[in-house]
Amino acid sequence: MSSFLLILLFLIIVAALALAVAPLRQHLLSRPLLGVFRRILPQMSDTERDALEAGTVWWEGDLFSGNPDWTKLHAYPKPTLTEEEQAFLDNEVNTVCGMVNDWRITTQDYDLPPEAWQYLKDHRFFGMIIPKAYGGRGFSALAHSEVVTRLSTRSSALSVTVMVPNSLGPAELLLHYGTQEQKDHYLPRLATGQEIPAFALTSPWAGSDAAAIPDSGIVCKGMWNGEEVLGMRVTWDKRYITLGPVCTLLGLAFRLYDPDGLLGPVKDIGITCALVPSDHPGVETGRRHYPLHAMFMNGPTRGRDVFMPLDFIIGGPQMAGQGWRMLMECLAAGRSISLPSSYTGMAQLTARTVGAYSLIRNQFRLPIGKFEGVEEALARIGGNTYLIDAARTMTAGGVDLGEKPSVVSAIVKYHLTERGRQVVNDGMDIIGGKGICLGPSNFLGSAYQQIPVGITVEGANILTRSLILFGQGAIRCHPYVLKEMRAAHDTDRERALQDFDRAFWGHVRFTLRNTLRSIGHSLSAARFARTDALVADEMLPYYRQLSRFSAAFAMLADTSMLVLGGSLKMRERLSARLGDCLSQMYLVSATLKRFEDDGRQADDAPLAHWAIQDALYRLQQAFEGVIANFPNRFIAALLRLAIFPWGRPFREPSDKLGKSVARALMKPGAARDRLTHSVHAPVSDTEPTGAIEAALAASLAAAPIDAKIRTFEKSGRLADNPQANVRDITHAAHMEGGIDDQEYAIVKHRDMLRDRVIAVDDFPFHLFGSRASAPAERDDAA
Repeated sequence: MSSFLLILLFLIIVAALALAVAPLRQHLLSRPLLGVFRRILPQMSDTERDALEAGTVWWEGDLFSGNPDWTKLHAYPKPTLTEEEQAFLDNEVNTVCGMVNDWRITTQDYDLPPEAWQYLKDHRFFGMIIPKAYGGRGFSALAHSEVVTRLSTRSSALSVTVMVPNSLGPAELLLHYGTQEQKDHYLPRLATGQEIPAFALTSPWAGSDAAAIPDSGIVCKGMWNGEEVLGMRVTWDKRYITLGPVCTLLGLAFRLYDPDGLLGPVKDIGITCALVPSDHPGVETGRRHYPLHAMFMNGPTRGRDVFMPLDFIIGGPQMAGQGWRMLMECLAAGRSISLPSSYTGMAQLTARTVGAYSLIRNQFRLPIGKFEGVEEALARIGGNTYLIDAARTMTAGGVDLGEKPSVVSAIVKYHLTERGRQVVNDGMDIIGGKGICLGPSNFLGSAYQQIPVGITVEGANILTRSLILFGQGAIRCHPYVLKEMRAAHDTDRERALQDFDRAFWGHVRFTLRNTLRSIGHSLSAARFARTDALVADEMLPYYRQLSRFSAAFAMLADTSMLVLGGSLKMRERLSARLGDCLSQMYLVSATLKRFEDDGRQADDAPLAHWAIQDALYRLQQAFEGVIANFPNRFIAALLRLAIFPWGRPFREPSDKLGKSVARALMKPGAARDRLTHSVHAPVSDTEPTGAIEAALAASLAAAPIDAKIRTFEKSGRLADNPQANVRDITHAAHMEGGIDDQEYAIVKHRDMLRDRVIAVDDFPFHLFGSRASAPAERDDAA
């Protein structure tokens, strides 16, 4: 026995020395491991590498670490507008909102009115991100986001028209990569609307696989301004180009080739971005697309063998082939703002109008919002809207801190548009027939029609979830995986070995720590999880649980990558669920931060609790989805035991909590105003949203009188009165002395506003033209 112990001790010492002594470890372990790693590592193209390395890692990196630092989260300053930005929002933005009529845009003019276009140009809406030195407004990302959010509560055409020039497009690319000459010429013209930009990326044959665009340019010599210059002949066919039909300056992405070696030995230079005036010879602006009644300008653009000088390349000839990296870097910022902001606006509009409608509209002599089925939908509307706005604001704040969060931008693009879709769908379910009949008084139908647009553009949501959230997130956010991949692709053998050795064994320690941390948190129900930040006591359990699941996620991600290797890239459902885990943790973080940033408002607590509990439940379900479908069932059983030793801890938000959220949406107050602070609400009660606000106030004023009428009815004094019905009972009670003249006037005023709100628009019989223009009816007797 003693000999056995000596041998065992000797082996342990040898193993410890092998791990502790770097040269020995590298020779005995790291070198063969590097060889294995190189064999199993999937091939990576230059465009894939650019996509992976684009942008920055921000708070999502902490969540991936397994041990998030909550003091770091709350040390990020609360995003706030400057006085200048707030004044612009209160004045110019509200003014242009009042200049447009969404019904007229979508059914008659199919465009913004000319005076609105001119106002946008005159007041530099298209230059919000352009520095003041170039004539722009130099606004923060938060201000950009707030403007788009408010505009989207008024008109999709208006918000998209402003959103695109300030998002991924020529101005953004010029700011980061343009030559000084290009900046000096174009940025002032873009800021004042002298140039209307569009960016052409999507090809009919490549779709979401933008790296595979077939549009091409050939380096050659040609005539330009009367002399022969070095340039390129470019052929392209693009579609879905927002502002394409009206743009004067086209940003164009294509693949550049140099078969004759005019620029150097490289034949396939790569994806390149150029700025092309829309009136340049050979540029063909196509006819308009028709994007689901959104009515923003969108259409195709084409060109065949269009010669342009190399100076058209953004950044000049030296930036040829750098287009993909440029796009990935800029998309990280632009995608963080544009669609998350517009869907926040639609969610806030739904919460404000449908919440009020639920009190105004009666069925069975009760406001419909008091029925539990409607309460359930209202709770989802309120909780989701609170979370959506929290994630939008925190992300915009990150961009203002200098981040280009490529993974977070994908998270908010996917999850905020999906939750926004649920909010609008719930709103439509509540307002019912009022919602499905379009017309000037329909306050939600237009948003409902436009919901699929954002789900589709800037990366289709299905592909974003299944390919990007974890596929890119795991590599970018993990502290060691990208380092291991870089070492494996390094052609310098000695440097590669040293880099791999540091990364791989750091990875091993990282995995062991998180495995032990995860098991400890799971067994203790996270009672001892790290919560260093000074936060509200009622929110402490959520921080602990989030720390627990951060460690569990790190363990689960490493296990998935280790067991499945390169095949995980093709297991899109598993990858999507892993992405959901990271996403829900980010959404909970943003919600917790919002509650603290807003001063722990007691009236907002039900909204925050509902949003967090819903996200934690979805987080749990995503974990369960990975484990239940993990190919190796033995590993899956171990994972379930490590992560859920006592079963799954989270439940959906309770009915009691949902009732509190629903009530907050149905009454005026600070909580409702904070939740829907971006909604453009006209004062006039002839406007749909203005009428709803007026009717809500009138309904609350009339509520005691309604109760008095019901009591009077129960007395039997109206038993034989034919007017004692839901429509005329107020008049009957007044005539019989149940209410006085003043009370009668209050209720009748409420009734007038209520009827205006619930009214459904109607139109002439031949809605779409004269009968003569309709298709002839078939005569079966002929």
